[in-house]
Amino acid sequence: MKSRQAAVIFVFITVVLDMLALGLIAPVLPKLVLSFLNNDMRRAANWNGIFLTVFAAMQFFFSPVIGVLSDRIGRRPVLLLSSLGLGLDYVVMALAPTIGWLFLGRIISGITASSFRIDRCCLWHRVHLRPSRRRIGRQH
Repeated sequence: MKSRQAAVIFVFITVVLDMLALGLIAPVLPKLVLSFLNNDMRRAANWNGIFLTVFAAMQFFFSPVIGVLSDRIGRRPVLLLSSLGLGLDYVVMALAPTIGWLFLGRIISGITASSFRIDRCCLWHRVHLRPSRRRIGRQH
């Protein structure tokens, strides 16, 4: 019972960190991009759109990869790697000398943010003793 509770707490903390990351970057990224582009609002709007598209595309393409990886090596190591990637993204974005580095940070963040499915699946397996495939399919 204690291992189940510890796993739920671990997943909860991971989800909170992911949500904080999204909530913190949303108001900061447009101003950061604007500062890199010498306050050119039109170019900054284009780059912000590109950043959002790349972030979503990385999540779309890497979510299955991270799912397979979590099946092979376990969910906890994948969640830890995901959190590590999120931290790496913040370091890259904080030290980015050019907009290209900022773009790299968004790619890293998109890849590692694909762990939402792993969080939900881990919770499902810890909370429900015998999950059926049909119930798991509906949940995802």
